[in-house]
Amino acid sequence: MMSSIRNIAIIAHVDHGKTTLIDSMLKQSGTFRSNQNVVERVMDSNDLERERGITIMAKCTSLIWDGVKINIVDTPGHADFGGEVERILGMVDGAVLLIDAAEGPLPQTKFVLMKALRLGLRPIVTINKIDRADERHQDVLNEVFDLFVALDAKSEQLDFPILYASGREGWCVEDLAIARKDLSPLFNKILTHVPEAAELEKRNSPFSMLVTTREYDPYLGRILTGKIESGEVRPNMLVHSFNQKGEVVETGRIAKILTFQGIERIPVEEAGAGEIVVLAGLEKSTVADTIADPNSPTVITADQLDPPKLSITISANDSPLAGTEGTKVTFRMIVDRLRREAEGNVAISVQMSPNNESMIVAGRGELQLGVLLETMRREGFEMSISRPKVVFQRDPETNELLEPFEEIFVDVDNEYAGAIVESLSNRRAEMTDMRPYGGRTRIIFIGPAHGLVGYNSQFLTETRGTGVLNHIFHGYKPYTGPFEARRNGVLISTDHGEAVAYGLFNLEARGQLFIQPGDKVYEGMIIGEHTRPNDLAVNPLRAKQLSNMRASGKDEAIKLRPPLIMTLEQALTYIQDDERLEITPKTIRLRKAILDPNERKKASRRQEAAD
Repeated sequence: MMSSIRNIAIIAHVDHGKTTLIDSMLKQSGTFRSNQNVVERVMDSNDLERERGITIMAKCTSLIWDGVKINIVDTPGHADFGGEVERILGMVDGAVLLIDAAEGPLPQTKFVLMKALRLGLRPIVTINKIDRADERHQDVLNEVFDLFVALDAKSEQLDFPILYASGREGWCVEDLAIARKDLSPLFNKILTHVPEAAELEKRNSPFSMLVTTREYDPYLGRILTGKIESGEVRPNMLVHSFNQKGEVVETGRIAKILTFQGIERIPVEEAGAGEIVVLAGLEKSTVADTIADPNSPTVITADQLDPPKLSITISANDSPLAGTEGTKVTFRMIVDRLRREAEGNVAISVQMSPNNESMIVAGRGELQLGVLLETMRREGFEMSISRPKVVFQRDPETNELLEPFEEIFVDVDNEYAGAIVESLSNRRAEMTDMRPYGGRTRIIFIGPAHGLVGYNSQFLTETRGTGVLNHIFHGYKPYTGPFEARRNGVLISTDHGEAVAYGLFNLEARGQLFIQPGDKVYEGMIIGEHTRPNDLAVNPLRAKQLSNMRASGKDEAIKLRPPLIMTLEQALTYIQDDERLEITPKTIRLRKAILDPNERKKASRRQEAAD
């Protein structure tokens, strides 16, 4: 059992270099063998994390420096996964706050710092990517100090240490004028600035641990991760598990204890207060439960998490193509999978709809819900999804309807600032700040969350793909009324089969297509966006009429424009209230929820007459 332990979290906004810095820390501490092949961003072990280049799940690792064990938690940087940060910060004693030397503090920087300060942590401020050509470290440092003050940091928290680093190149210094060698200054600062993980008094107390993450292992079953608050734990030890109300969840014995060594988990025969461990053997315990000595039970209070902001309705796929691509297609399978997800993911909530035919899933944002759906489709699920809706609340005193508001941070080229101010103002957002930096403009808004649903594609169009938009939860305010997002109508298929090139060629003038020749379509499926505000029923299966007359020349090969292939998140926010998103392991389709067949036939005849 390690006598001296430091537990820290690396916290920052998305893409400010957390995972890359941890790569360098592990390499320089001798965690890997000299001949060991180590992939880049080793902590991003999930396929989705590697594909998207972001951290989704908080994960632990450890290293040894000067005989001291340092447990490090890599946290997500996107606000949608803030629930991971909220629960993880409760099991660390210090934090390294990483900030981009050019971008400065961004929404998630404010979010994670606020949570860290409330827990009494004293962050080590590290200005990363100092080797960028557009770095402005002095201005960024002033912005960081202003942020600490705005978040009501205590005097000892305001006296934060400052380091300058390049996580990619693997160096860190306290003064930019001195030589840049390695990450020794960061390691030494962690040892001197972060307090011991547990005092002697806690080590001699009865065992207790708050569960912060829950996973499933094919060999060990349910495994629970957390920091031991007091006492010691050994294999075969009898323990009670308590929920937050103090009720006994189960009584069982610890089958196995694992601790972190580098990126691996190793079994140990004993672990004491301050250590971050993984326990196996319990069958019902989950996140926020306390595992404790049955003779001296102590329930550890978990911090209250921010509430979900968006909800979607998930039901079994009932389209004509249902069951042709997935292996898990029944509603019961979907319900079981979502309930398992809710047990381990504290940032989402699931409940059965009033008609018992669908599940209502609420989460922090579009990205979090999109990642959940993408994970399920890769597991073989087929589902039908509704348009995201905001989660309302009632004022307990006045019973007034309240809706979530977001603090919106926009970084755009100066020439696009006017267009963004206009478009967000139309979505009822109010500008609170605007300032230039490095040839760009940063604008801050406060606006209703439902005004941002589906806005990202419009934002990228208005900024020619160069803008950056981030937002975090600001609070609940009185409901501002329904918001009608402007979107053109859609092209709806009137037939069932495989789309043909000739039929799609004749439809190109009517709008942007979402499909290509050979794609399977069915009656009521959305195959494109109309150029006008109204929906239009069309036939993508219409083939060229054959004739016994010989043409003087050969027909030219049909050339079609590339279709618009939406990502899952784009499709999720594109659909309207009367439309559904159909997800299978192979395909993402849009369709009308209800469309009268007689109306489709009439529209089809009108199209044929027009042609």
